[in-house]
Amino acid sequence: MKEYSTKDIRNVVLLGATKSGKTTLAEAMLYEGKVIDRRGSVEDKNTISDNEEIEKINQRSIYATPLYAEFQNAKLNIIDAPGSDDFIGGAFSAFRVCENGLLLINAGQGVEVGTESAVRNAEKIGLPLVIAVNQLESEKADWENLRGAMKEAFGSKPVFVQFPASVGLGFDGFVDVLAMKYYHFKDDNGTREDLEIPANLKDEADLYRAELIEKAAEYDDALMEKFFETGDLSEDEIRKGLAIGVANGEAYPVFCMSAKKDIGVKKVMEFIINVGVAPKDTNSEPASLFIYKSTLEQHLGEVSYFKVMGGTINAGIDLEEPNSGNKERLSAIYTVAGTKKEPVNSLKAGDLGCVVKLKSGKANTTLSAIGSGIVHDKIQYPASKYRCAIKAKAQTDDAKLGEALNKISAQDPTVVVEYSKELRQTILNGQGEQHINVVKWKINNEYHVDVELFAPKVPYRETITKVATSTYRHKKQSGGAGQFGEVSMLICPYVEGEPAGNKFKIDGKDTELKIKNVQTFDLEWGGKLEYINCVVGGAIDEGFMPAILKGINDKMTEGPLTGSYARDIRVYVYDGKMHPVDSKEIAFIIAGRNAFKEAFRNAGPKILEPIYNVEVMTPSEYQGSVMSDLQNRRGILGDMGADKGFAILKARVPLAELYKYSTVLSSLTSGSATFTMTFADYQPVPGDVQTKLLEAYAAEEKDED
Repeated sequence: MKEYSTKDIRNVVLLGATKSGKTTLAEAMLYEGKVIDRRGSVEDKNTISDNEEIEKINQRSIYATPLYAEFQNAKLNIIDAPGSDDFIGGAFSAFRVCENGLLLINAGQGVEVGTESAVRNAEKIGLPLVIAVNQLESEKADWENLRGAMKEAFGSKPVFVQFPASVGLGFDGFVDVLAMKYYHFKDDNGTREDLEIPANLKDEADLYRAELIEKAAEYDDALMEKFFETGDLSEDEIRKGLAIGVANGEAYPVFCMSAKKDIGVKKVMEFIINVGVAPKDTNSEPASLFIYKSTLEQHLGEVSYFKVMGGTINAGIDLEEPNSGNKERLSAIYTVAGTKKEPVNSLKAGDLGCVVKLKSGKANTTLSAIGSGIVHDKIQYPASKYRCAIKAKAQTDDAKLGEALNKISAQDPTVVVEYSKELRQTILNGQGEQHINVVKWKINNEYHVDVELFAPKVPYRETITKVATSTYRHKKQSGGAGQFGEVSMLICPYVEGEPAGNKFKIDGKDTELKIKNVQTFDLEWGGKLEYINCVVGGAIDEGFMPAILKGINDKMTEGPLTGSYARDIRVYVYDGKMHPVDSKEIAFIIAGRNAFKEAFRNAGPKILEPIYNVEVMTPSEYQGSVMSDLQNRRGILGDMGADKGFAILKARVPLAELYKYSTVLSSLTSGSATFTMTFADYQPVPGDVQTKLLEAYAAEEKDED
């Protein structure tokens, strides 16, 4: 392969809803770029892009696949990104290293939720977009309806560069109003005839052309001036105007295509090369690269996929991971088309490639010239939307499961694995049930560990609602030295910003406590503990106060109601007793723990549950069903809105009611809705729910006995 300068490189991510034809288009682009001499198909499971076994089984993209094509003296680096929200991590990785997006729209399905989602994500990061209307050979293709849907969804941004001569099974050509030519395709291998526009399409072509010229002129003052003077622009001037509009995110040029029949593929590739955004020229900067993806590949080991962020990366170059200082030698570098890896001597700034067997080769890692200290921004992946507990069916496989999960999450950072000490479970977080099922498949089939997935426990919290007191004496005598400690304490709710009072009714008497010192602790699981020493007259030696605090903390980590963490409690230790011989630290730990437990049970104890903010985007026809389902989940509906034909619903929903919500939502809306969920706060559970939780915990303790 020749060495490409930065100005001749275009990095493009293929975006769109599931089944929009991204993988089929990737095959056609590689075919036109002479990387392959025969196009595979998703149905035949022989495409360059969907090359993982699980992708072949599901006949869909699950991972983002780097590819390339050499075309018209330029190099197109292509990343085929998954269309499903469950595998959105691949698209986010591609966003980090691509300057252009090619959005595919299925002509038979129109603007889908997956289309809208791809555009929203692209707009958030300012990724320029070109639209390719694909599958115009479909029986369901409807060009006019689709034009209207695009304008409704994207406003004035769609700029129509082409229109089809006909759609449906007979689709075999289109009019290009930039070149003012009719392109007819004689076969399914991209063999094209460049013809004059037929008379019956000339008037329509003139209308499209006038609209295109006017749009192109909008993005540049000089072009606008010429347009007002002459009423026309040349082909190069139109390209210049479109390039400005595309780069600024103000224009989405629209092309016609059948990737399956290789119709229109070359014209899109030409446009991206001529009009698309080139990588930033940072060749004069110190050498650095950013690893956006890593995989484990048979016979190769760990493969790290990178973008050259600055300078030139040569085979044999020495770099370092700037945070750790670990040195890395890139003994060989490759350009990539799926599983095909071609060694190259060097890659310029902006180019994509890969390297094998690095010590610091995980995704989201910078390697830069030694001593340069260059660190590039990490990819910010979307928050998880699905959580479950996972364990090995055989306890002897626990270590193998842990190793498998570590490797899988390193390759896919949207797989988040955590061991919850609180819940005593390994929690697996992902983007949806399909995402988690793929993880399970990999564990079963690639790491040969049988696992089970199940609903995780909910991280409840316990607190109190009123004042209570308790005195507990720990006394133990067993021949030798004994243990003795007595603690009297008062507990009440801790309220942020409310100072500690000192007047209470204790044993029926109005009592004023003398506060000696106050310690306030931020609890690692949220909330506060305030520990107040009010002991006077030497009833308890100061040296035993930390032991009492330890006993309280022991019970805070295993609340009296359900064993959940306790929070937001103010504790006054106001009296007690010691023994000159038998009082020891352990005695006051036990006395403090049990006094706290007894007081807690009498202080109006309440179970709190985590509440999440849920936002659903659904087609309007499913709005009622989605709202009803949220209410059945104890959700409290909030603001509602609309966005380009979709209803936006917001609700506060208990985490306990959100297990498998992504699956249910998909079923309710025929897969057309998306949602996000973020932690909001903790709120008291309803009385009937608390009763059930207490009964369940009591039964669990009885079983353990």
